[in-house]
Amino acid sequence: MDKKLDPSRDDLPLVANTSHILVKHYVLDLDVDFESQVIEGTIVLFLESGNRFKKRSSSTEVACPSESNEACKFRMPEPCQIPVTNTKTFSSKIGYNDFVICGKGEKDTSGKDGNHDNQEQASGISSSKYCCDTGNHGSEEFLLVLDCCDLSVLKVEEVDVAAVPGIEKFTRSPKLRNQIVHELMALPADRWREQLDYYARCSQAPGCGELLFDTDTWSLQIRKTGAQTATDFPHAIRIQYRTKPQGRSVTWTSDQSGRPCVYTVGSPINNRALFPCQEPPVAMSTWQATVRAAASFVVLMSGENSAKPTQLQEDYSSWHYYVTMPMPASTFTIAVGSWTEMKPEICSSNDVATERSFSPSEADFRYIGVCGHMEYPCRFQKASATTQKIIPHRVFAPACLKGACQETLLPLIPPCLSAAHSVLGTHPFSRLDILIVPANFSSLGMASPHIVFLSQSTLTGMSQLCGTRLCHEIAHAWFGLAIGARDWTEEWLSEGFATHLEDVFWAKAQQQLAPHEAREQQELRACLRWRRLQDEVQNSPEEMQVLRPNKEKTGHVSDSGSSVIRHGLNPEKVFMQVHYLKGYFLLRFLAKRLGEDTYFSFLRKFVHTFHGQLILSQDFLQMLLENIPEEKRPELSVGNIFRDWLESSGIPQPLQRERQALAECGLAQQVSAEVAKWVRVNRRPRKRKRKDREEVFEKVRHRWCELIVKHKYTKAYRDVERFLQEDQAMGIYLYGELMLSEDPRQQHLARRCFELSREQMDKSSAEVVAEMLF
Repeated sequence: MDKKLDPSRDDLPLVANTSHILVKHYVLDLDVDFESQVIEGTIVLFLESGNRFKKRSSSTEVACPSESNEACKFRMPEPCQIPVTNTKTFSSKIGYNDFVICGKGEKDTSGKDGNHDNQEQASGISSSKYCCDTGNHGSEEFLLVLDCCDLSVLKVEEVDVAAVPGIEKFTRSPKLRNQIVHELMALPADRWREQLDYYARCSQAPGCGELLFDTDTWSLQIRKTGAQTATDFPHAIRIQYRTKPQGRSVTWTSDQSGRPCVYTVGSPINNRALFPCQEPPVAMSTWQATVRAAASFVVLMSGENSAKPTQLQEDYSSWHYYVTMPMPASTFTIAVGSWTEMKPEICSSNDVATERSFSPSEADFRYIGVCGHMEYPCRFQKASATTQKIIPHRVFAPACLKGACQETLLPLIPPCLSAAHSVLGTHPFSRLDILIVPANFSSLGMASPHIVFLSQSTLTGMSQLCGTRLCHEIAHAWFGLAIGARDWTEEWLSEGFATHLEDVFWAKAQQQLAPHEAREQQELRACLRWRRLQDEVQNSPEEMQVLRPNKEKTGHVSDSGSSVIRHGLNPEKVFMQVHYLKGYFLLRFLAKRLGEDTYFSFLRKFVHTFHGQLILSQDFLQMLLENIPEEKRPELSVGNIFRDWLESSGIPQPLQRERQALAECGLAQQVSAEVAKWVRVNRRPRKRKRKDREEVFEKVRHRWCELIVKHKYTKAYRDVERFLQEDQAMGIYLYGELMLSEDPRQQHLARRCFELSREQMDKSSAEVVAEMLF
């Protein structure tokens, strides 16, 4: 497939000037309005600068997203409006519920009220000194640049944190606002509750001066008159804003019961259309959020606490969540809907998730060394957490999926969590929510801190699909979340590890599986992945098959901290599996070369060393090679692995040599023989009741639909239509099969199904399918 890539369309800009100033904590205060499909409220940013930001040379100029040469038009401060938050009173205990409910109105689609919106075309802010010079240049003013898209920004102001009663208790400079913020952020980890309490109090403090701001396609730029450096710039600012119904970070849709809901979809632009933020992964921050919605809705978020609603007036409820582990802003997740908590019909004692006591010898084995990350309340340093095999967990879904959740999903969670613990040790996060998301979700699953989204497609059939996908998402708690990629182009550090570990976890979760059966199962899955990888490299641009496309420049950013994610906006990239598959085969290759016991012993050590941090490929590979005996690493070097696996397109050479072994997989041969047998059996004429056919369809929906398309079985086209509408996470590829058949009736079926579903589809999915069909 020889497709020319367009960098202006395919690359994702990260424009935040993180080298100058960092957001260390966010406080969100939001209202969710389903009538207008808008999330509205405020976000308070607590910022940190350093001595290295005080003096900058002219070399710190960075490229602007827009091309216009017009002067920068910043919005001038206007008379203060009533803030969303209630600043009238402060008490010794924070009142998270003391907020004004925003008025409801018509669906907001245009920002016609004179707000500064992110437009699809640049707003005329480009080569001005304010947009491009984000450091200190003599008399010029410092500019804070945030990643922001599809938002209406209403007001930006400095927060008077010095007005908070009691703030003098922990600061030596109660009148210096930036110093107060600095000392608040410097509180030790064991005072995290007090720290969150004062963050919340400060976020409710009155404003002390509006700030100049403006937006363009990808950013929000803020400055304060007279503030020439990051050190001088206000370290606590409040932004009042609202999302747009068409914003790409969240999707407004209906669940499987027909009830309205909204959730973050794992968009290529991440969360910048949900709140202004610093997107680069180096901008690791903590956050807390108060979200209000109608009392009939449940608010789930990627928070450490299992929030319960607080009843407000006028049939509204308030939900509060927080995190104390610094994470990139892209990991923030929210889902608001009429979710029902699914509980097992019979509670087993094995499902009780507690932190048990243990003997001193166990403590010595589990509790090793000092963490290398920035200070936060870390579970790896909590002795009781190290032996907690099954963390507390909840399952939410639309009420109509209760039976499927109880039958398929709920029994799998404890063994999968326990299996993960047995392989990698301490669970990085203290709890887990699992949500079955609406049918328009374009993936089988998505992991965020403390919460996992699963497609309803995983609930069909036997436990195999649900179990392996659950294990994949659980693995992301370690690889992708607790340990993240410093450069987002190195996706294999997340997806390759999760794909490799899902097999290992799932084999252990199936407690009745004998060791030789587990090995055969893993070999069969390797055989299937080998075939998928062959198809992938034959049908995708070579440039998008490279796992480390920036090569020696991986991890590099501009002087301001801005960078570009190559192909980050290409809609086809969402459906490519090359980072999963080549990453999986690399790790499988390394585990076989070292021996699985040696490899997984190292992996536990690696997790303990790097949790809470960002890594590059060389961090993993260098530590691996340093920790294995010389005799086990002939011809293995970081350079060789880069050359053969990470920096080349196509099938890696070491994997080419394994092709014959994959083809000769014993279990794969048995499966082929069994398929041939059933093909012969099914040629015999027989009658089948409609109910039996429906039960078969529910168990093997995807494969059944592929066979319908392949054999043009017109009597069952209704099953294909139903599948494409209800299982969008798995149905994208089926559109391709329908079109490749060159059968007019099948192509008409594909186009009709697309027209019925496109309004509910994820934007990237819709673009890819439209390209197939038209």
